[in-house]
Amino acid sequence: MRAAEAIYRSPLDAAGGLAVIGSGRQHARHVVKRRKLPSFAVVLVERGRGFLETAGVRRHIEGPALFWLFPNRLHSYGPDEGGWDERWALFGGSFTRDFIRLRLIGERHPVVALRHVEEVARLFASLHADLINDTPLGQASAASALHHIVISAAREVSAAASERQVDAGDIVETLRGRALQPLDLAAFAVEHGMSPATLRRRFVSETGLPPKAFQLRVRMDQAKQLLATSDEKIESIAARIGIDDPFYFSRLFRERESCSPSQFRARYRRM
Repeated sequence: MRAAEAIYRSPLDAAGGLAVIGSGRQHARHVVKRRKLPSFAVVLVERGRGFLETAGVRRHIEGPALFWLFPNRLHSYGPDEGGWDERWALFGGSFTRDFIRLRLIGERHPVVALRHVEEVARLFASLHADLINDTPLGQASAASALHHIVISAAREVSAAASERQVDAGDIVETLRGRALQPLDLAAFAVEHGMSPATLRRRFVSETGLPPKAFQLRVRMDQAKQLLATSDEKIESIAARIGIDDPFYFSRLFRERESCSPSQFRARYRRM
């Protein structure tokens, strides 16, 4: 890796969703000690090993890996005596709330081991080049690259979790296939050889939702498909997805979609 490089940019007023405000790369030999940043950061360790310490927890880092840093959180990190090759980016904006809400990044598990570092390194390089091109298009492209870094890292986490808990995906797909049937959570858990609490934990880890909330989402997605592609009456659609009271169905639908079933049909009807 060449000598250290760093670029800092003020975000455009129009770039409220996601803005990259800094990027750099270096062969690091020194430890960052007890620092707080005002923004989010992501650090890619391409080669080398060291540590990350956040919230009093010290984690071993061995490249290739990346880790997330969160605003106003005390942290320390750095390489061992051999140093490491790192790339980094600073970012902010309202999209970060979605990254956290969707569990794409999280403070409890900030370190992501990478099996496909070439793709992530390419995205960091693209982001850096976009910031050098100091134009609105360059900043928008840098934000797009950062978004892809988030997604790539989340996919690595998901793949690793799938290898550890292969049955979790099977459980989710089983419930997806039975989503229109009544759910006895205790019986469903026994069927899969676990307690309801364990089933719920597995479900939340895999989908971000507890089982009954996931079931309702699948039902509502089926209702939207029927509204957009058929002439069935709304009460008939409600019954088909397992909700006998059409008024309750309409209330649930409005709460989730911010429109009534009839409005959804008028908006998305397939001609």
